[in-house]
Amino acid sequence: MLNLLKYGQKSFIKALSLTLTLATLFLHARTCLAGDFSIGFLYDNFPLTIGSGQRTEILGPLYYHELDESNRTIAFSPFFSREVDETIPASQDNILYPLFRIVKYQTQYRAQFLQIISFSGGENPKTNSFEEARRFTIFPLYFQQRGPDTNDNYTAVVPFYGHLQNRLFRDKIYFVMFPFYGQTWKKDVVNYNYMYPFFNVRYGDGLHGWQFWPFYGSEHKTVTKVTNNWDVVQTVGGHDQHFVMWPFYFHEDNNIGTEDPEKARVFIPFYIILRSPLREETCILWPFFNTIEDNVKKYHEHEMPWPFIVWARGEGKTMTRVFPIFQTAHNDTYKDNFYIWPLYTYKSIYAPPLNRHRTRILFFFYQDIDDKNTETGKENRQWDLWPLFVRYRYLDGSTRLQLIAPLESILPSAPAIERNWSPLWSVYRQENNPNTGANSQSFLWNFYRRDATPDAKKISFFFGLYQYKSNPSLKQVRLFFIPVINRHPEQVSQR
Repeated sequence: MLNLLKYGQKSFIKALSLTLTLATLFLHARTCLAGDFSIGFLYDNFPLTIGSGQRTEILGPLYYHELDESNRTIAFSPFFSREVDETIPASQDNILYPLFRIVKYQTQYRAQFLQIISFSGGENPKTNSFEEARRFTIFPLYFQQRGPDTNDNYTAVVPFYGHLQNRLFRDKIYFVMFPFYGQTWKKDVVNYNYMYPFFNVRYGDGLHGWQFWPFYGSEHKTVTKVTNNWDVVQTVGGHDQHFVMWPFYFHEDNNIGTEDPEKARVFIPFYIILRSPLREETCILWPFFNTIEDNVKKYHEHEMPWPFIVWARGEGKTMTRVFPIFQTAHNDTYKDNFYIWPLYTYKSIYAPPLNRHRTRILFFFYQDIDDKNTETGKENRQWDLWPLFVRYRYLDGSTRLQLIAPLESILPSAPAIERNWSPLWSVYRQENNPNTGANSQSFLWNFYRRDATPDAKKISFFFGLYQYKSNPSLKQVRLFFIPVINRHPEQVSQR
C-alpha cells in the first residue's frame, strides 16, 4: 500500500509538472505572438480563403468558430453545430446530426428528433399573422396544435381518439379507435372509413363512391364547373371507376367531358389497356411486354420484356436499352445513358438557365456533377472519389478539396454533414480563390498549415514550433515561438 501511494504521488507530481510546463509554453507563445497566435491543431486562427471572414479552430476537428460577413458558425464536432444568418434572421442547430435539429426562421421555429418527436411554432401561416401557433408531435402516436384561433387547435392520440387539420396530406382528419372509424377531408371530398382500409364511403362535389376492399369498389363523378383564383370558370372532368379483387381488375373511364377522355381496362397480370386521344398504352403479362404511343410527346415505345429490352423512337423520346449492358436515351431536355450498369452512368438535363451533367461509376465510387448557368457561363461542379476525396468548384470560380470524404458523396445536399462530421475525417484541406488570389492548405488539422495571398504568406508547422510569415513590411521566422529572423524591408532600405 505504501509503494502504491508513493507511485501515485510521483505520477501526480509528473502530471502537474507537465501541465505547468505546457501552460508556461502556451502563455509564452501567446505573449510572443500576440494576435497572430497559432499552435497547430491545438489552436489556430486564420482568414477564410473562400469568403471574407475569420475561422478559429481548437483541438483539431473538435471545435471551430467561423464568421463570414453576416453568417456565423460554431461547432463542437460531431456533437453540436450552430449556423446563424443575422440578416434574415435565421439559425439552425444540429445535435449529433441527424438525431436532433432546431431550425429558426424569423418568427418560426421547429425542433425535431429523427422526424419522430417534433416541436414547432411561430407565425401562423394560415392567417399570415404574428399570432403564435404551436405544434407538438410524437409520430405516429400523438399530434397537438395550440394557438390563438381555437378553431385551428387539435389533439390526436392514436389509435384512441383525435382530430387533425392540415396534417398527413389531408385538410381534416377525425377518428375514434382507429382503424374502426375515421373521417378525412381533402378539398371537397369527404371519406368515411370503417375498419380501415376495408370499408369506405365517400362524397364530394358531384362524387359518390364506396368500397369493400379488396373485393369490390366503385366511384362515380359527374362533370362539374369550378371558378379558379382568376375568376375563370373551368371544367372538372368526371369519371366512373370500379375494381374487383384489388389489384387484379380495374374498369375506369376518366376525364369524362374533357378534351382527353381516357379509358383504362386492367386485368393483372394478363393485360393493361389505356386509350385516350393523347396516349395509348397496351401491356401484356404485366409488367413485361408493353407498347406506348404518346401523341403529345410524339414517340412510340416497345418494352419486350421490361425493364431489360426497351426501344423508343420519336420527337419526345429516343431510347435503346439492353439491360444491364447499355442504354442510350435522350430528348430535347435530357439524356440518360449507361454501360454495364451500374459500372458507368451518365445523365444530363438542359432546362435553361440550368444545364446539368452527372457522371457516375459504381454509384458513388466516382461522381462528377456539373451545374452550369447557360446565361452567365458560370458553373458549380463537384468531383467525388469515394471515400478518398471530394472537390468543389463554386460559381465564383473558387475551389475546395477535401481528403477523406465518406459521406459527402452519398449525402450531397446535407450541409449539416459538412458542419458536424466533415471536420473529423478531413485530414487534408485545400482552398483556392482566384478572385482574391488567396489559397490555403491544411494537413492533419493544421499540424501543417499554409495561407497565401499575392502580398503575404504564412506557414505554421508542428504545433506552431516553426512559423514563417512574410508581407511587404515584414519577413519573419519563429522557432519555438521565438523570432530568429525578423526583417523589415522598409527599415533596411532607409539605412
